[in-house]
Amino acid sequence: MMPDLPEGARLPKLWEAVFSLLSLTVGIGVSIVLYGLDPQVPMLLGVIAASLIGVRAGFKWHDIEQGMVRGISNALPAIMILLVVGILIGVWILAGVVPTLIYYGLTVLSPSVFLPATLVICSISSLATGSSWGTAGTIGVALMGVGAGLGFPLPIVAGAVLSGAYFGDKMSPLSDTTNLAPAMAGTDLFTHIRHMTYTTGVTITLTLLIEIGLGLHYSATAVDLTRIQTILSTLEQNFTISPILLLPPVLVMLVSYRKLPAIPGITVGILAGALCGVIFQGADFAHLMTVSFNGFSASTGVEDVDSLLSRGGMQSMLYTVSIILVAMMFGGVMERTGQIRVVALHILSRAKSTGSLILSTVLTAVGANLVLCDQYMSIVISGRSYADAYRARGLAPQNLSRAIEDSGTVTSVLVPWNSCGAYQATTLGVATLAYLPFTFFCWLSPLVTVLFGYMGWTITPLAKDEAEPVAAEGAEPVAEEA
Repeated sequence: MMPDLPEGARLPKLWEAVFSLLSLTVGIGVSIVLYGLDPQVPMLLGVIAASLIGVRAGFKWHDIEQGMVRGISNALPAIMILLVVGILIGVWILAGVVPTLIYYGLTVLSPSVFLPATLVICSISSLATGSSWGTAGTIGVALMGVGAGLGFPLPIVAGAVLSGAYFGDKMSPLSDTTNLAPAMAGTDLFTHIRHMTYTTGVTITLTLLIEIGLGLHYSATAVDLTRIQTILSTLEQNFTISPILLLPPVLVMLVSYRKLPAIPGITVGILAGALCGVIFQGADFAHLMTVSFNGFSASTGVEDVDSLLSRGGMQSMLYTVSIILVAMMFGGVMERTGQIRVVALHILSRAKSTGSLILSTVLTAVGANLVLCDQYMSIVISGRSYADAYRARGLAPQNLSRAIEDSGTVTSVLVPWNSCGAYQATTLGVATLAYLPFTFFCWLSPLVTVLFGYMGWTITPLAKDEAEPVAAEGAEPVAEEA
């Protein structure tokens, strides 16, 4: 779970690790809630506290700095995707791709079906591509515009978008997290996906029912048809609207389905959008380059349209990048100095039944999202920490991989300073804490998997020929107990 301790260093004590955690969470909470400050500097104070605990435990500054660098290096792929998605959004708005999606969405989707339709559309897109980030940055942005035009509060729309996006991210065989979780737990991909269908099926059904209820509630209120008509006419006056402009999103989904990596796939979408911008909107090279960096600035004279379309660009992602960099510095220190290991072992020592073991897994995965600020680290830490404990208790590894995905993958988007939460808030234009209550799929998933654990539902025992007499820390071999 962590590198060998350097000479002269010791594993931190529990209270020391908790002190570091509190320094981060309390500092951020007080700064944001009481003073409305940005989180970067309070998070940096958490980095300082964790580093001081590392020094107290005998780690040299070189070791601590290495942890920071390793943490940042883990986030570099996400940062590169962030910057490229920023360009994509700006270019697609200039090219008329996003305006076309909003235009057709407003003409086709009625308020009563909009929220469940958003959930289903984003679920299908994410299943096909294996990417929650790609879904939110393309179709999700357009659906935010449609929802705003129909009069829905943006946090509710963002919740539906992200619920669908993370359903696909969790269940698609093309998703990196869906491949990583079984690898860490010691099972194969399709066994993992089949085992997830039980808990995920319950969760997505509950989410769909809630979205249907919310849609009926908002459709019962008067819809401002004049406002919708104003948006439609403004889009027609300022952009060429054409079904051909739907091709770039289709192309991105196609190349993602063909397993082209994220950055090349998004780049294909940018190039297709740029070509559409030149052909349909009369954009020139200078305008494309400006929008790619600064984002699109709408000046239609209609506030609703201007607020919908003034976004994107590489620069719009730099604030989020700064959050991710500082967050990963903290996570890197916590992992390198063993502080996260101490907390995980303490949680594991309290697991005396199958249900409590699954609860411990969920708490560790969610805690890792809070502390290590990256969903991949959450999956890796949880898998490494609990694999032996599940085997010692006679539980098949797909129980562990399911618990990890039901918690680590989906709750990352609910943490403002996690790379996923920071990305989605910037991309959709809604603060993480604002959309959190409405991202039903993501916070119901860990609750459902814990319920299944305590009730013993669909808990698979370890095959007899796979059982090993391994005694993990804090584990007791009680396979039947729930």
